[in-house]
Amino acid sequence: MSDTRLTFKEMCARFDVTPRTLRYYEYIELLQPEKEGRARFYGPREIARMTLILRGRRFGFGLEEIRQWLLIYQQKGTRPQLEAWIEMADRQLKELARQRAELEVAIADLQALRDSTAAELAAPGS
Repeated sequence: MSDTRLTFKEMCARFDVTPRTLRYYEYIELLQPEKEGRARFYGPREIARMTLILRGRRFGFGLEEIRQWLLIYQQKGTRPQLEAWIEMADRQLKELARQRAELEVAIADLQALRDSTAAELAAPGS
């Protein structure tokens, strides 16, 4: 993968993102492709960063939080970045558990309302 360079179009296709998304990630400095004239090329570093960005988004992290986490590697190295990752993951796991509990309550409430409405419709004289 050390010689891999993707064009803008290939990068969009590989990660299934829109050109607008890719340009935005560049604008907020999450990605810094090589530029040759108007063409952009994404090397192994940018491909790895894009993988991390999309994984972070999937887990519910904000782009600024991801950007700050990626900066830790550049400024302090691997170990501090991994320590920060554990802290971020712990916070996000708590948040996801909270959201799951809220969803379970909402599902139970909706199911009860649906069932009572269905029972009302099924009752004689409705």
